Amino acid sequence: MSDTLLIIEDNAQNMYMMKFLLEKAGFSIAEAENGKKGIELARKLNPKAILLDIQLPDMDGYAVLNELKQDTDLKIIPIVAVTSYAMAGDREKILDSGANGYIEKPIDPERFVESVKSYLISETAAKKNGNGNGNGSRDRE
Repeated sequence: MSDTLLIIEDNAQNMYMMKFLLEKAGFSIAEAENGKKGIELARKLNPKAILLDIQLPDMDGYAVLNELKQDTDLKIIPIVAVTSYAMAGDREKILDSGANGYIEKPIDPERFVESVKSYLISETAAKKNGNGNGNGSRDRE
């Protein structure tokens, strides 16, 4: 697993903000503006985590999430939905679809990096648990 984080986001302003904050915190970032490219990059880079928008132009985030979780080599990678879906039940639907976490847009620049870090796991923990989140359960705050 590389130390790179993959951001799958079609909105240039959102991409810029997330990339800026994460690079400032020392992360390497790979960018994909749609689901298909995101899946390709995930397979190529084997990133440490994937930040996934749910509203994408070519295939929605649920389809991307499903494809990534079906891939034996990628299913242990933490996937965090970063989305404006904030209606009652959206968070649960996203987590039930296989996301390891959920961050609501607009992101809070002061808390975003720490929120992302909370979903990162060591390779050892991922292999031991086989579930990609290091603690046997998904975030359900």
